[in-house]
Amino acid sequence: MNVYDWDDTIYRGDSTVGFVKYLWLHRPKTLINLPRTIWFGLLYVLHIVPKLTFKSNLYRMFRYVDDMEKVVEDYTSSHLDHVKNWYKEAQKEDDVVISASPEFLIQAFCKKVGIKTCMASVVDMHTGEYSGLNCHGEEKVRRYREVFNDTKIENFYSDSYSDTPLARIAENAYLVKGDNLLPWDKK
Repeated sequence: MNVYDWDDTIYRGDSTVGFVKYLWLHRPKTLINLPRTIWFGLLYVLHIVPKLTFKSNLYRMFRYVDDMEKVVEDYTSSHLDHVKNWYKEAQKEDDVVISASPEFLIQAFCKKVGIKTCMASVVDMHTGEYSGLNCHGEEKVRRYREVFNDTKIENFYSDSYSDTPLARIAENAYLVKGDNLLPWDKK
């Protein structure tokens, strides 16, 4: 089984950042939340609040979208060209994606790409509220084991060393930089 991060790994760029920009452009009512986003972004950068607090306040913008299912469908359909070619060539039927991005967004992409199993941060698409923890770092390992127990990860791919906990439990791990796959330093 191969396990992948999503953003900047399979997907060129950050799908959540792109989605937020898409909402600002296509649903300008979401800009009502912009001052709050800027404020909590500043508090996060100054290490006054944790990332989860910042993201929770950013995602409050979802409350201003009346047709979120349609917006997610339109966004994911229009951004499938961000899926990297190296992944399309390597894709296997039992691939797993584990991401810190909102699960509703990643699931929509995975369904279109043909990836059956995806785990991500559980965020309500209508309220922006989290259910549980941000799916990041050690939380990715916990979520993986919750579903797959001790099933071996043959190959793991990510763009970030913040995913070292998953890399450590994989037989092989690769750091993705653009379209290049580099050996992971598991130290």
